[in-house]
Amino acid sequence: MTDLFSVSGKTVFISGGSRGIGAMLAEGFVNAGAKVIISARKAAELHARCAHLQTLGDCTAIEADLSTQQGVEALAAAITSLTPRLGLDILINNAGASWGADIDSFPESGWDKVMNLNVKSVFFLSQQLLPLLKNAAAEDRPARIINIASVYGMVHSALKTYSYGASKAAVIQLTRQLAADLAEAHINVNAIAPGYFPSDMTAPLDDQSLLQSIPLQRMGSADDIAGTAIFLASAASNYMTGSTLVLDGGIVASR
Repeated sequence: MTDLFSVSGKTVFISGGSRGIGAMLAEGFVNAGAKVIISARKAAELHARCAHLQTLGDCTAIEADLSTQQGVEALAAAITSLTPRLGLDILINNAGASWGADIDSFPESGWDKVMNLNVKSVFFLSQQLLPLLKNAAAEDRPARIINIASVYGMVHSALKTYSYGASKAAVIQLTRQLAADLAEAHINVNAIAPGYFPSDMTAPLDDQSLLQSIPLQRMGSADDIAGTAIFLASAASNYMTGSTLVLDGGIVASR
């Protein structure tokens, strides 16, 4: 059973790994014995997080801006330089952004910023890292892509985050498409749709009204997200691809 859920020695890359869900994922994988690479746009925050993770295990940081195609390609080249022979066992597309505004004033810039980071970079980073994923993959040991979606790609949000919900719905469908197309290469592609977890995105929200909307009456924890991702990255989920696991304390079920 320990081997079934093991990710020890696996090489995992996590975009947006310096804060929020990304930082929770990074710490979970480091503690589980994986070799973790994280990226983020803000250098000081990124390297501080990496320094903390290095006290726990194996972590490397790469500064990257995934909002542009040039940034995506530069990041892929940097990861390739770190893992030329071993390949990449697990890619976690976590970096994301949100934008809120009333429908009659929602700006094109807010739409494009969210779509570029939340959808476009997920596809093109996966594309750029395919050689590394294929190098690590085997029929009895698939490589993994794990996309971080959101419950608000599935249900209505009271927040006026139009591009965010649309982008996360796109991630869920992209996950299905990639899963079907990459199965023959022994790459499993799944997604996690989190509800509310402590992050910069949820910080401005009123805690009491937020908790009232969650049937389990609490926000998600680091163990919740890390445990789910480690399941999707381990042999325990070898026969699962194209799925989205809802991790939301019951929000979707209650709608």
